[in-house]
Amino acid sequence: MKRIGKILSFRNRVVAIIIGAAIAGVSLLFTNDMARHLREKEQHDVELWARAMERVNRDAMGDYMGDPLIANIVNNRNNIPFVITDENLNVISSHLVPDHLTDNPQRLRKLLDRFAGENTPIVVRFWWTNEHNHIIFYGQSRLLKSLYYFPYIQIMVIFVFCVMIFITFRSTKQDEQNRVWIGLAKETAHQLGTPTSSLLGWIEYLRSQGVDPDAVNEMQKDLTHLMKIVDRFSKIGSETTLAPANVNEVVGESVMYFRKRIPRNVTLDYNGLATAPVQANLNVALFEWVVENLMKNALDALQGHGNIDVSIGSDHKRVWIDVKDTGKGIAKNNWKRIFEPGFTTKTRGWGLGLSLSRRIVEEYHGGRIAVTESEIGKGTTIRITLKRTYETVARG
Repeated sequence: MKRIGKILSFRNRVVAIIIGAAIAGVSLLFTNDMARHLREKEQHDVELWARAMERVNRDAMGDYMGDPLIANIVNNRNNIPFVITDENLNVISSHLVPDHLTDNPQRLRKLLDRFAGENTPIVVRFWWTNEHNHIIFYGQSRLLKSLYYFPYIQIMVIFVFCVMIFITFRSTKQDEQNRVWIGLAKETAHQLGTPTSSLLGWIEYLRSQGVDPDAVNEMQKDLTHLMKIVDRFSKIGSETTLAPANVNEVVGESVMYFRKRIPRNVTLDYNGLATAPVQANLNVALFEWVVENLMKNALDALQGHGNIDVSIGSDHKRVWIDVKDTGKGIAKNNWKRIFEPGFTTKTRGWGLGLSLSRRIVEEYHGGRIAVTESEIGKGTTIRITLKRTYETVARG
C-alpha cells in the first residue's frame, strides 16, 4: 500500500507539472497571437498615416486640402514612436522619442537601425518630385512591448508562487517531522528511566555480594554513561543552556571512557590533558555526545585496527577539537553530504549521528563542524570549532 501511495503521489506531481506547463504554453501562444494582431494593426495605422501625408502633399493646391478625415488621420500620432527623416537621414520630425537620441548622430543611427529591424521604414513620396521624399522609421508601442513580455512575467510569477508554496509545505512537513522526533526522543528517555534506576540497585547488590570490585566499577561507569544518554534524549527539543566549561576536561572525560571500550588493535591518543586549559560556553551533556559520536565514527572507519588522534588547539578567539583517524577516508564530494540527514556509507545505520552533531555544534553552540582533511585509504580529520571564552576575575 505504501508503494502504491508513492506511485500515486509521483503521478499526481507529474500531472500537476504537465497541467502547469500546458497553462503556461497556452498563455504564451495566446499572448503572442494578440501581440501579432496588434503589431499588424500598428503597421496598418502607420501606412495609413503615410498615405494620408502623401495625399495632403498631393492635394495641397487642390480641393481636398480641407478634408476633415484626412486632417484627422494626419494629426493623429497615437502611441507609436517614430522619426521622420529626409533621404540623407536628417531628422525632420519625431514622436515619443527623447531629444538626446535625435540630437546625437551615433545614438540616432542605432535608434533608426533598431526601428528598421522592428518595422520596415515607409517612404512618403511627394507628387511634384522624387528627390525630396521623407522616410518614416517607427518602432513598437509600449502596449505591444508589454504584450510580448507579459507571458514571461506571468510564468515567472507562477514559478515564484510555486516555489513559495513548496518552501511553505516543506517547512511545515519538516516541523511535523521534528515534533515526531522530539516526542520519540523524550518518550525514549522516559522509558529508559525505569530500567536505569533498577540497574543502580542491582549494582549495589553486586557490591554487597563480594563481586570483583573492578568489574562492578566498570559496570557503574557504563550505567553512568547510559544515564547521560537518557539525559541527552530528554534535552532534545528543550531550551539549551550553555555555561563556561573547561574544554580539555569535557573532551578528556569522553576520551577516557571511550579508550577502555575500543579493540586492542586500535590506539586512542589525546593531547588535551597536557596542554593549557581553554574554555568555551558548552552544554556538557550534548557536547560530550558530539565528541563520542565522532570517535565512534572514527572507530567504524578503522574496521578493527588503526589509530584515533583527538587533539585540542586554540588561538585568542577560537578553540578547536580535531578527531583524526587512519581509516578508509571519505571521497571529497561527500565531505558536506555526510552531515545531511539520512546519508550514510554504512550497511547499517540511519545516517543521523553526524547530522545531529552538526545541529548541536552549529545551532546550539554557535560553532562549526566540518571535514578538514580526508583521503581514500589514509584517513579523515573532522574539526569542531567554537568561540573561546575567558574567566572573569572578580575585583575586591
